[in-house]
Amino acid sequence: MAVRTAQIERTASDGGRASRNPKSAISGLPDAARETPPDHPPGDAAFYRWLGASILLLAVGVTFQLGLLVYAMYALLGILVISRFLAREWVENLKAERECNRLTAEIGDTAAFIVTVRNTGRLPVPWVLLEDSLPASALQQRPPRIKIDGKRSAIFQLVPGGRKSLRFQVQFLMRGYYQIGPLLYESGDLFGLHRRYRVETDPAFVLVYPRVVPLQGYDLSSRRPVGEVRLAHRLFEDPTRIAGIREYQLGDAFNRIHWQATARTGKLHCKVYEPSCVAGATILLDFHQATHPPRFEPHRSELAVTTAASLAHAVYQLGQQIGLVTNGRDAADRVREEGYRHEFRSRATAQAVASAESQNSRLRPVIVETRRGAEQFTRILETLARAELTDGLTLAELIAESSSRLPRDATVIVILGDVAPEAALALGNLRRQGFAITAILCQPEPERFHEAAGSLVAERIDVRRIDSEAEISSVCSLQLAGLSG
Repeated sequence: MAVRTAQIERTASDGGRASRNPKSAISGLPDAARETPPDHPPGDAAFYRWLGASILLLAVGVTFQLGLLVYAMYALLGILVISRFLAREWVENLKAERECNRLTAEIGDTAAFIVTVRNTGRLPVPWVLLEDSLPASALQQRPPRIKIDGKRSAIFQLVPGGRKSLRFQVQFLMRGYYQIGPLLYESGDLFGLHRRYRVETDPAFVLVYPRVVPLQGYDLSSRRPVGEVRLAHRLFEDPTRIAGIREYQLGDAFNRIHWQATARTGKLHCKVYEPSCVAGATILLDFHQATHPPRFEPHRSELAVTTAASLAHAVYQLGQQIGLVTNGRDAADRVREEGYRHEFRSRATAQAVASAESQNSRLRPVIVETRRGAEQFTRILETLARAELTDGLTLAELIAESSSRLPRDATVIVILGDVAPEAALALGNLRRQGFAITAILCQPEPERFHEAAGSLVAERIDVRRIDSEAEISSVCSLQLAGLSG
């Protein structure tokens, strides 16, 4: 699949200054995220200084009849004009396109990328440096989130009509929403007087789904779903829980007849089942940075996402409805709302802004409404894949923002890394409003777990602890068994 782009260009020379109003022209973004290039490229200041000095020296040479100086200034002016023209011509005639073989993947999958650059002009390009940008945080994190196989940067010469390609593969080691690209290339004149940089091709965004751990030791055939909350009014009847018997009434199904009572009394009697509301569950995922300290990252946040995905999968397999509420930032929303920013003071700056990450504060919760179906589970999985840690809403603020949208008859499963006093109080208030709540703490430190769990137990909230993926299946089995309201 080819991903083609609108282009953005800047000029930079030694000693040039960057625009104070950097702009972006990446296509595929909302109008608010698109910006236009500045009227004066940052290399113009240096060029005009050289041009002014040359004209001044030329005037001095003509005035004092210094023939050698006059010829030298003529030559310098010619070099300045020609090199500027060639640098602009070479860069403007370079066009690029990107191909990738997949935009969704599982952890461990590999995606192949081909970035092809064409020289559409009538002049050869003596040199061009190509580099495809990748998310720096994914490469620098330990352990890394992605692994590169192949070269994503190279220097080429391009004849008129010539093509050159970068070919590399990316292996995705963790879930996420990865930006591959855009392509940064650099060229300039042969004298080193002018350098030009361009960001070209829209980046490709690859969605890597979180791992789903199957729940072992849980009897799926029993059809005992997550989230049973006994209500005063009858929404469903549970055929595995008999509340009593009564005399047969016209219209009762034959499978409701209690044959032992019928034989004993000589009259038809039917079973009466306990009323219950089988409403699935709503997963409340705390993704605030304060509860995920750097020394435990990325282990703790990835464990929380894997737990949420595994629980959602279990409820989906039961045919029940499932929802998700989180204070994390949706990476796709960040791209749509903030777009890209580009500055071109130097190659290092151009490279940095091509893969820059913006501030991660978020003041709106991400909510996937509680529903049934395969499409619902896919939406939850995609949202979990794109979730990023945030310093926006705390868990207590998230509950205050979203409590009105939580189904009262659904179990709330809270997955969190730590418990602040206000978070425990907010969860306790939610329980007192009639919600069935269970907390799962992704806490590797036993001492801290007991301290955090104590504040939740004081609010009469059931608490479970996990510190590795190996414990997810067993803790889910215990969790599912203990969710009756």
